[in-house]
Order: sequence, then structure tokens, then C-alpha cells
Amino acid sequence: MTVPPHPPAGPYRYVGPEDILRAVVPGSEGYAVRDLAGLTAFAVEDGEPYTYVVGLDGRLRLAPRRSEHVACAGGGAVLGAGEVSFRRTGRGWEVHEVTNQSTGYCPDPGCWPAVAAALDRAGIVRPDAFTHALVFRRCERCREINVVREEVYVCVFCEDELPLFWNVAPRDPPSS
Repeated sequence: MTVPPHPPAGPYRYVGPEDILRAVVPGSEGYAVRDLAGLTAFAVEDGEPYTYVVGLDGRLRLAPRRSEHVACAGGGAVLGAGEVSFRRTGRGWEVHEVTNQSTGYCPDPGCWPAVAAALDRAGIVRPDAFTHALVFRRCERCREINVVREEVYVCVFCEDELPLFWNVAPRDPPSS
């Protein structure tokens, strides 16, 4: 199967459990990294993974790894989300690993340009792409969210074929 390229995408709305969204406290967004000094003030350990989002303002926000992405985003939509780790070099901080692993937003790998731009804006040396990219799809039959592995676009829940293009959007409200 030939998999289509990932077009730039987003913004992404939260698609995770409603109780997690309801628990978001206004004003509790992740730390906005504006520059290397800001990253130095926040990052406490080489290689420590952090939860990140790229807000609609294009700014990188960080929170401790076990934080929910939706809390890091203050409950709002994002241009990208995942996990990132940094390491110190002679030039300062650089990205060690970066993914789009967020089951709350399920961003497509096509969000990389927004993530790259946020890292560039903060002056953080980065790779040319995600070090590990996940492909999320919602099954159109059973409506479950899947992570596509080894380019096998088959639902792990009902074995129906999954769409080739990103289709993970908030669930439709139940009809009354």
C-alpha cells in the first residue's frame, strides 16, 4: 500500500476523555518557551521528556511529562502536540527526541512544520523531522481511535480498513 504524504495540518481540537477536559484549570497552561534562557529556566535535566503543545499563537509550551496535553494547552486547540526531550551541548540546548505522541489531540505527522517553527522561534536546535512519528486514524465503522503501525491501515478493534488521510476529530455529540 502506498501511503500518502502528510500535508500540513491543524489546528487540532481535543479528542480525549471529557472528564480530563473538564479538569483543566483556566490559566494553567504549560510554560511558554520564548528563547533559550526560558528553556534553561524550565528544563531541569538532560534527556528528561516533557509534554509539549504548540499553541495557536505558534508558541511552544512545556509541562512535566505526565501532564495532560489539554492542560498544557489550557483546554484549547493546538497546532501540534507530543513529547520532547532536550540535551545540553556546547551551543546550549537542542532537541534530543521529539514526537507527535498525544492521544488527547492525535496530531498528524503533518503538524511537523508548526512544531519546527516553534522550536526555531525559541532558538532551539532541532532535527529535520519527528524522531518518532505516530499516525492516528479513527475507524469509520466503530469510531475508535487507532495508531497505525507498519503502514497497516486496519482497525485493531473491529478489523475494518482505516482511512489513509487523517480523520481524527472530536466525536459528534450523541443524538437525542
